Amino acid sequence: MISTVDVVSRAEGRWKARDVWCAVAGVVSLVLAVGAASTVAVPVNSDLGLVAVLPYPFWVGVLLLNVAFVVALRGDAAGPARRVVMLWLVVVLVLVLFGTAAFVTDVPRGEVAFRHLGIADALSGSQGIDPDTDAYFNWPGFFALLAAVLGATGLDPVTVALWAPVFNVGLWLAALGVLTGFLTRDPRRRWLVLWVFSLGSWQDQDYLSPQAFGFFLYLVVVALLVGPLAARVPVLRGYRRADLLAWWRGRSPAEPRPGLRVSALVVVVLLVAVISASHQLTPFMVLIAVTALTLSGRVWPSRLPLITVVVLTLWLVYPASAYLAGNPPLAEAGLLAATDANVIDRLSGTAGHVLVVQVRIVLTLVLWALAAAGAVRDWRRGRLDLRVVLLAVTPLLLFPAQLYGGEMLIRVSLFALPFVAVLACSVLLPADGGPRPSAPAADGGPRHSFPAVDGGPRPSLRAAGGLALTCFLLAVLTVTGRFGNAQYDVFTDDEMAAVAAVHRLAPPGSSIISGAHPTPWRSEDYLEHRARTFDDMCQSDLSTATCGPLVYDFARNSPGGAVVLLTRSSEASLVLQGASSARSFDELEEWLSTQDGVELAFSNVDARVYRVTP
Repeated sequence: MISTVDVVSRAEGRWKARDVWCAVAGVVSLVLAVGAASTVAVPVNSDLGLVAVLPYPFWVGVLLLNVAFVVALRGDAAGPARRVVMLWLVVVLVLVLFGTAAFVTDVPRGEVAFRHLGIADALSGSQGIDPDTDAYFNWPGFFALLAAVLGATGLDPVTVALWAPVFNVGLWLAALGVLTGFLTRDPRRRWLVLWVFSLGSWQDQDYLSPQAFGFFLYLVVVALLVGPLAARVPVLRGYRRADLLAWWRGRSPAEPRPGLRVSALVVVVLLVAVISASHQLTPFMVLIAVTALTLSGRVWPSRLPLITVVVLTLWLVYPASAYLAGNPPLAEAGLLAATDANVIDRLSGTAGHVLVVQVRIVLTLVLWALAAAGAVRDWRRGRLDLRVVLLAVTPLLLFPAQLYGGEMLIRVSLFALPFVAVLACSVLLPADGGPRPSAPAADGGPRHSFPAVDGGPRPSLRAAGGLALTCFLLAVLTVTGRFGNAQYDVFTDDEMAAVAAVHRLAPPGSSIISGAHPTPWRSEDYLEHRARTFDDMCQSDLSTATCGPLVYDFARNSPGGAVVLLTRSSEASLVLQGASSARSFDELEEWLSTQDGVELAFSNVDARVYRVTP
């Protein structure tokens, strides 16, 4: 006799018309987006980036994809068929948002990815790790891993760099999915968190980099802290010293299996060591998260912050001492300086470029506003999770501590984004009636229980339509902010040919000088040449009278001579960011080309290479 449970299980496992429609809509969305992106011509000539040149079928695909996701979200997201559909839609979203540039061109975006390939190549050679080379060699963990993977698999480094954003975001979402599983039992909420996180990831930190690797490990550490290492929180009966001490000592592990707890603790310590050896900033984010959760009483091993401090300090004092000797950690601290470097200095340049920066700011503020509204709503309903609030807010503590090249606010928003998304989902998740609070989780924190079965309350069509429209608008803002620099960080084949010519023309020990950093260089012979740029040497004054002699004297006095590489992308970056104008850049090149010992050695539509004899 067939049991009722078997009948229900078979019914849940069947594909319904809604599941089929959503899956097919995902396929159509991907075809539309990929087909539209593949028609975009390179170079991108708009200072608004890809958003200005992507054909309308791309946006039709994005809209259809968000509608399909919301339709799937309205049903039973816990059923096997629906889980497959939701996973497929998330995969399509990642390909559409983070693989767009790979469908436009087969050249990786951004200069830094090429530089990181060069560092990995250098570490795979016989030179070893010399911390005095530059800052990267003080944190070589990621590059050593990259060199080992490339050597063991034989993968093409350029292809790895091209698809790294898709791969890295996939890793992030996998870790975030595990993390949210410890925060809520509602499958719809977990899927929506992944969706909102993807739609809000404008920071463009998912390229082949230690930051992308470190952020993935950070999410894994946090998942272990809110999962196997979580604590049962005792009741705080007063605020006297004795009461606080009893509360601090009264925590107990929520995980009943000691073997799992010990294993998780060992993994966390190992990951802290790996992060400390791989990236400058992420270890401090880990330290802040560990400390905040421990002080809140939500983490069982109360000495974990001390262990993290010891591991981080040992790395800074010994392997990274060469860098820190000339770069004290708090030398650039200050709220005013951080605001100038991260906000004011970025609001300059052409009208389109300024608009892109403003879109990034607006997108960040919108997500934070949604998170604040979600936190208030959760608090009023008695299900606000303090851990999520702490993890969303505490990264801001690092904002005034270091300028980080004007990118600290970008990194802060990235580390806060997973938990901002969790809070924002409290107001974005369409549901008739309110969520029903469930019993507290084993660690003492609330776990959210929303109606998520076919027989429960259904979201209204108005709420579902509002969510689909909101997600579509977030996608438009994210594409604008993420690919807003496409005029200078999407390279052409002619620029790649010029870089190859530079490697042929530059003798070992010579200098390579580029107009600006957006140059696809240094992926080979990283240790063989000194690399400089006009904007590094001339700072804010790129006029011919000031910058010309500085560049020329440096090139002429370089041992082995120098090679000067001027590309379309480097010029575009200076113009878009307001550091120079097209006319001034042309005048500087014309002056330099007429000096003694300077000859044009290579030229095409998008680049010129000048050889300077010593």
